[in-house]
Amino acid sequence: MNKVKTTSEKSLPNNSRIVALLTQLEKINSESLLVEADTARYVTSKILHLAQSQEKTRKEMTAKGSTGVEVILSTLENTRDLQTTLNILSILIELVSVGGGRRACILVSKGGTQTLLQLLLGASKDSPPNEELMVQLHSLLAKIGPKDKKFGVKARINGALNISLNLVKQNLQNHRLILPCLQVLRVYSTNSVNAVSLGKNGVVELMFKIIGPFSKKNTGLMKVALDTLAALLKSKTNARRAVDRGYVQVLLTIYVDWHRHDSRHRHMLIRKGILQCIKSVTNIKLGRKAFIDANGMKILYNTSQDCLAVRTLDPLVNTSSLIMRKCFPKNRLPLPTIKSAFHFQLPVIPTSGPVAQLYSLPPEVDDVVDESDDNDDIETETETETENENEDDKDQHFKNDDIETDIDKLKPKQELGRPIEELKIYEQFFPELAENFQEYDLVSKEPKPFASATNLGGPIVVPTAGDEHPAEANQSVKGIAVKDRSSLQMEEYNKRPCLLDLPKKDHNKDSLQLQNDQKKLLSSCQCLSQEIVKGLDRITLQNTSKNEQYYSTGCLIKKESKTSLTTPTCNKPCQHVSSCGSGLFEGPSVQLGKLCCTGVDPEEEEDSSSHSSGEQVLLEVPDMLPLHDPDLYIEIVKNTKSVPEYSEVAYPDYFGHIPPPFKEPILERPYGVQRTKIAQDIERLIHQNDIIDRVVYDLDNSSCSVPEEGDILKFNSKFESGNLRKVIQIRKNEYDLILNSDINSNHYHQWFYFEVSGMKTGIGYRFNIINCEKSNSQFNYGMQPLMYSVQEALNARPWWSRVGTDICYYKNHFSRSSIAAGGQKGKSYYTITFTVSFPHKDDVCYFAYHYPYTYSTLKMHLQKLESMHNPQQIYFREDVLCETLAGNSCPLVTITATPESNYYEHVCQFRNRPYVFLSARVHPGETNASWVMKGTLEYLMSSSPAAQSLRESYIFKIVPMLNPDGVINGNHRCSLSGEDLNRQWQNPNPDLHPTIYHAKGLLQYMATIKRLPLVYCDYHGHSRKKNVFMYGCSIKETMWHTNVSAASCDVIEDLGYRALPKILSQTAPAFCMSSCSFVVEKSKESTARVVVWREIGVQRSYTMESTLCGCDQGKYKGLQIGTRELEEMGAKFCVGLLRLKRLTSPLEHNLPSSLLDIENELIESSCKVTSPTTYVLDEDEPRFLEEVDYSAESNDEQDVELVDNAGDYEPSIQEDALSDSEATRIQLP
Repeated sequence: MNKVKTTSEKSLPNNSRIVALLTQLEKINSESLLVEADTARYVTSKILHLAQSQEKTRKEMTAKGSTGVEVILSTLENTRDLQTTLNILSILIELVSVGGGRRACILVSKGGTQTLLQLLLGASKDSPPNEELMVQLHSLLAKIGPKDKKFGVKARINGALNISLNLVKQNLQNHRLILPCLQVLRVYSTNSVNAVSLGKNGVVELMFKIIGPFSKKNTGLMKVALDTLAALLKSKTNARRAVDRGYVQVLLTIYVDWHRHDSRHRHMLIRKGILQCIKSVTNIKLGRKAFIDANGMKILYNTSQDCLAVRTLDPLVNTSSLIMRKCFPKNRLPLPTIKSAFHFQLPVIPTSGPVAQLYSLPPEVDDVVDESDDNDDIETETETETENENEDDKDQHFKNDDIETDIDKLKPKQELGRPIEELKIYEQFFPELAENFQEYDLVSKEPKPFASATNLGGPIVVPTAGDEHPAEANQSVKGIAVKDRSSLQMEEYNKRPCLLDLPKKDHNKDSLQLQNDQKKLLSSCQCLSQEIVKGLDRITLQNTSKNEQYYSTGCLIKKESKTSLTTPTCNKPCQHVSSCGSGLFEGPSVQLGKLCCTGVDPEEEEDSSSHSSGEQVLLEVPDMLPLHDPDLYIEIVKNTKSVPEYSEVAYPDYFGHIPPPFKEPILERPYGVQRTKIAQDIERLIHQNDIIDRVVYDLDNSSCSVPEEGDILKFNSKFESGNLRKVIQIRKNEYDLILNSDINSNHYHQWFYFEVSGMKTGIGYRFNIINCEKSNSQFNYGMQPLMYSVQEALNARPWWSRVGTDICYYKNHFSRSSIAAGGQKGKSYYTITFTVSFPHKDDVCYFAYHYPYTYSTLKMHLQKLESMHNPQQIYFREDVLCETLAGNSCPLVTITATPESNYYEHVCQFRNRPYVFLSARVHPGETNASWVMKGTLEYLMSSSPAAQSLRESYIFKIVPMLNPDGVINGNHRCSLSGEDLNRQWQNPNPDLHPTIYHAKGLLQYMATIKRLPLVYCDYHGHSRKKNVFMYGCSIKETMWHTNVSAASCDVIEDLGYRALPKILSQTAPAFCMSSCSFVVEKSKESTARVVVWREIGVQRSYTMESTLCGCDQGKYKGLQIGTRELEEMGAKFCVGLLRLKRLTSPLEHNLPSSLLDIENELIESSCKVTSPTTYVLDEDEPRFLEEVDYSAESNDEQDVELVDNAGDYEPSIQEDALSDSEATRIQLP
């Protein structure tokens, strides 16, 4: 009978044959009691033969709609015949062996796991159990187990754990049997409850009977045993058991043995398996201690250094590096306190929040480290079954809890919050609404001259990053006449100390005119001769005459007009003397930073006859700084109030900055740079005698002496916006740098700006900034720090440039106290490391996180804009919005077009223009926001027809710097109140947050008089993303991101909020629409963007974020961003407003649908907005990971797993809002 069937089957196509066999098998199942076992055995053997020989058969059996798997499993459940069972297990193994896991998932979905576990339970009752059956069963379970999320629970319930474990115990010499059993034990152990249960039954000790020293035999078994052990040791209970039995030392010994004998590197996977076991056991504190006691640091350091030469061994190097980083003993940050080195007493102490906690700390509390920074061993085993089961669903049902879902909170509700009578104080800031222009001479149709050429030095140039003019057109030398000095001045000069020892010159000449040749390329500007520079250490500028002529294009130090010139009191003319510990100058005096000793390079040095004498020193820079005036800057600095009472001026701020005439590409990250830096850090622990550990700069120690040795760098940060607290020399050319906390805070370390001098050429100096707090940075993705060389500036190259090699950002071994980490223990700081080779010996260089832009620079720019504008065309007004806590003025600028005449119609049109409200620099460390604002201001004040049209379309109210005190004192994020001002908009305190209180008051007043701005935009910088983009506010888009149907919310929303970002994406090359988000998050409800949208009622309320790094799309793709591109963005924003005006005019009220194609944009961008990443950095930044993830917590390469207990991201804890129950007072001028 069977032979007849076989003959007929041979004539059928293959697919029909398998169908026929499965049908026959199904029939056998239904008649199982009546059919002989031979028949089932025969049919299953035929199916096995087809499955082994033909992929088509395997595909058909697992195809959608096929019942093949169900039939096979049903037969497996019903049969009692051993051979049939073995055939079916072989068929299933064939099915799941290929197919990328999809077929294993099908088997799981059909109930295969439960069937196999039941079979295992039944087979285990035989004595002895059938070896072949157990091998097949475990092989199959090992393949499908990882695809079944409930596999561990099912195995435990069915009692399968001990069956597999006992098989291994009883058959240690039977490698064929225990290999699949170990594979299944590994899968069991991924469930923490199973791992604990197996551990109690001696599985850890059992694994150490299998693994051992180097042997060429049974390497496959060794590999599986190590993988199983690594999975088991992830349980803290098992890890402690391993430590207690001394297995850490055993693992290290085995690793060294395999490292020595595996000379051809054929067993790298075994070596990595040993490291994975060490990695698992060092997840607990006891394991790390045992690792250190067993000299593990030195062992892994030496072995990993041996592996560096072989690229294929990188996984060993990286895993070793991870283990060593984790086990590196936590160090105390070498500071007396993490609170700022500067103290400012607040007028009102908040009743709650971080600042209140700071003030309530007893003075004896050590806030740098905790008593125990590592509390992971107060361990009661929390690995419960339910906890583990819930873990499986976390990724499946990810929901962002930070997105606002309450419709009532999302709907804008205009709330004044203050009485109308109180808001009337802001009427004084809107004189344009009452101005009748009767006193203005507006009758003439002929436009008046923009301004006299003698005062301007050239028109304002609207920055366009794409156009780079030749150097001849942009650079020239201004001839400067030296006026005849009085005999009194001559006598005073002759009495001065002869420190400079300069040859006397004829002072009877009426003038010394420098020739001005604009056609000739300026290779180097006139600058200090070598003799003069050597004689100057620091220049004190006092009582500068306010009547001195402003030079807009030249940089001139006019010493003859100063009442005094302070010279160094020491006898060494070239010595760099820091002012650390010396008294500051009394009264309004300013000290210019140290000049470089070598002056001009010999080949670039000009003839000394071009200088009149020591009395006059010319420092000329190219004609590209229309808004920069060094002397005006000095005058402004004298009136700038800082907490440390700075008396020095940084040279970059004095000289000014012009964009360099070359592109600066995003830096390509060197392979393995992070692990190299980490290895060098580990060397500090292993070779402690090689570490110098000398403090060379310290703000906390006023008696800190500057080292006299010539090969030690000198540091300084005692100038406006400077931030550097302490410097420790680690090796000859390596320095650890510690940043200062924001004042009245104990964290926010990211912004840096400091001076370095005393360098040599041809040496790579490594700088490590060791107390950063963000979990990742664009320094890992091609961003470089900025450097400004005084020598280069003297040589006609006055610009900040991107510098540094071997740059990376990684977690270090300095412990962050729970006080500074929002109550979380065991957190570490992060290191920014970079290496720099200086181009000039004994230069004076400055380093910064981003292009500095000080408060005094802003004041200077505003004064220059006001002095240069044409009142016939431009209505420009600068008011003082309020005073800051330190007593600095917060400027409020009004810009629009002057009406054509004082006729009623023209004045009416003037008054009825819609408002645009702009603000910037609420976060001091985001200096790029100020450069964008500079581009906006220059465009608005320019004479182009488009700018005039824009002024005629809008009235601009601009607060260019919302946080002057933070900027002045070198803070990264906070004001002097120690709080993030962009989290105070909901309920600002007039005493603690005056700039926010009054900026919001302005907007509330505008709402009261029915003159809401058409657009509100707050300029920011973004540290983790590339390009420029916007955040806005939309109810529907917020609801879409929570998977709630926006339609069901019955919300009608004007889509015009997308128009401006869409326009900018088409006009501004740095702008990226796909990075924009219009989702409203709970954590941002007190930011300017959300409050102005929700409370004030401005629909187009935005935050515009500019990258600190560069662009990865558009015209500037692959380039780091510079001030040229940032200023261009500010100008392009204005152009966008002009286009928006045309779109929103009554005649063109219907916006093009292409601008508002929300659904497509959402699909394309698929932007995800998540909550802030840390308590310390409660930012306007959603989490963002680059396409290549160089985690700051791991090494560069892809096959390295993240440290299991490191916790890549820290949960956010919202800062408590301030109480405003205290009496309030308004600070107005």
